[in-house]
Amino acid sequence: MRFQSITFEKNGRLAIISLNRPNAMNAMDDTMLQELAECFELLKNDGSIQVLMLKGSGKVFSAGGDIKTMLRTGEDSIDMLQAMDTISRMIRAYYTLPMITIAAVHGAAAGLGFSLALASDIIIAEENSKLAMNFIGIGLIPDGGGHFFMKERVGVPKAKQLIWEGKTLDGPSAKSLGLIDQVAEKGTAVEQAVQLAQNLLHSPLAAMIETKRILNGHKQKELDEILALEAKGQQLMRQTSDHLEGIQAFIEKRDPHFEGK
Repeated sequence: MRFQSITFEKNGRLAIISLNRPNAMNAMDDTMLQELAECFELLKNDGSIQVLMLKGSGKVFSAGGDIKTMLRTGEDSIDMLQAMDTISRMIRAYYTLPMITIAAVHGAAAGLGFSLALASDIIIAEENSKLAMNFIGIGLIPDGGGHFFMKERVGVPKAKQLIWEGKTLDGPSAKSLGLIDQVAEKGTAVEQAVQLAQNLLHSPLAAMIETKRILNGHKQKELDEILALEAKGQQLMRQTSDHLEGIQAFIEKRDPHFEGK
């Protein structure tokens, strides 16, 4: 499989997907979202792969959604309905993959990038990584199933607090909260993920994948419902004064002045 903004490698029963827009901090633009959705959907029918590793090229895992696309106006403005539909396709396909998924996180995993990492079965993040569900900083709500994955990992009350705070966490802090599973030393997340993948390949993976199918399948309807609610809610938030202020503050590199509108 050949793509513009991601790379795909297969080595026996192990596959590796790399987010590959290093000059843009692997921010997810329309092309990357479409390619990830397509790739995950194709992989659902590939019974030869049992472990999939997801990583970022360059200095980070992913800075999240591409802010530049939010700044487009007129004919070039983002089609929010289409974007949210693609995000939902991507996450739904990834969550239901019949294989064990591992996210190897280095640098930043923020916003939609963090949602994608959280959709993985196992998350390894380096000790100095910057993990943030930081949609609140530009007056938006999490998408990509961020609400679902956060509450699955830490429970509803804590998920709300973390989403509202939008705080950036390092590896150890995220692990202490239960948001990730393993902490790697600086520069070793991919190496640790590969070692874990090799260990899994010597495990009874058919049984492990069946357990995933049962547990994730039981939750799929709820994920679908949350993805639909996020799509509707994000459209509403995109029209708020707070979102416009958040984007403007981001451009001007200043603190935003929100008014709850």
